[in-house]
Amino acid sequence: MENTPIFFADGESQNMINAFERAQETFKYFWRELSWEYRRIIPALDVACVKLAFTQEIDDETIVEHMWINEINFDGEKIKGILVNDPNDLTNVSNGDYVEIPINQISDWLFATQDKTYGGFTIQAMRSEMSETERQEHDDAWGMDFGDYNDILVAYEQKEKPENLTEHPMSINMKDSLANFIKENPNELNGEDEFGYTFLHREAIAGNSTIVKVLLDLGADKNAKTHDNKTARDFAESLKWEHLLPLL
Repeated sequence: MENTPIFFADGESQNMINAFERAQETFKYFWRELSWEYRRIIPALDVACVKLAFTQEIDDETIVEHMWINEINFDGEKIKGILVNDPNDLTNVSNGDYVEIPINQISDWLFATQDKTYGGFTIQAMRSEMSETERQEHDDAWGMDFGDYNDILVAYEQKEKPENLTEHPMSINMKDSLANFIKENPNELNGEDEFGYTFLHREAIAGNSTIVKVLLDLGADKNAKTHDNKTARDFAESLKWEHLLPLL
């Protein structure tokens, strides 16, 4: 994945640029969590949103606004969702628009569950410059406790279970049920969606090595390509899911 921000406004503080870069480097954890959220019968996330850099040429100047989207999907290259902010100056997008934005225009991501927040790098950069009273007022306005701005989490229970940074626990827990599902629905193994993505592509994007191994053991085609000519390994490499590379 390209980690170099390309559409950030002149004059951004180094603190904020660092936040953009960390958000891009760790976005894969956001998507891994959200991909499992979409499979849960009972939702676990209270919030799941991504901040992106939107741009427009106005009077020969590139105007940049960082705004949040929700209802998010991700195909390994573009982030898709619904804009939930009103632009200040941009006229090419509006609140409620469906948007597709390249991954290298991420400026932040955030999810929250069980009273803990994950990500929120730009938010924490701003909180770091606030007084204690201002931070409390900020958190009250969001209705969330953002905790220590120097200690940003990216994966559920990562401190209690450091292995969660490598593999999502649901990937491990779903191993047997997935194998049974594929055996009962063999067409799902190498079936393609309208963009040429297979089950294996999607699980590689989400970094689920246990699921990837089950699929491969059952005969998934690791050389299958999307309509944009991408293999599962291509996605694992671009997103730096290093633990998948030996499997693929």
